[in-house]
Amino acid sequence: MGIIHAFLHRVLGFLLPASGQRRCGPGGVVVAAQPERAAAPPPLPLHRSPYGADGPIDGAATPLVRPYLAAYEDRHRQAWRRTALVLAADFGIDLDDRDLHGAGALG
Repeated sequence: MGIIHAFLHRVLGFLLPASGQRRCGPGGVVVAAQPERAAAPPPLPLHRSPYGADGPIDGAATPLVRPYLAAYEDRHRQAWRRTALVLAADFGIDLDDRDLHGAGALG
């Protein structure tokens, strides 16, 4: 670095505000001291993962069923019921085993 560059760098270091990239400029030029900070807020609590809870997770208590598989089985079961109802209606079979209006309840 030439003598002119060094001189301009030193003068500009005094005149211009610091860029914030360094605490001390080249050649030991100290940037103005920072004003006193207010009291720091209390620290945040430590991150607690739900996976590291009180004890181990009970594998038998959590079903290993994917939701799309359960939805597929529900649709399949509903289609089977519809088919049974249509066949029963076609052949005149009564699938209702409830005793309506109490007929024969006390008799």
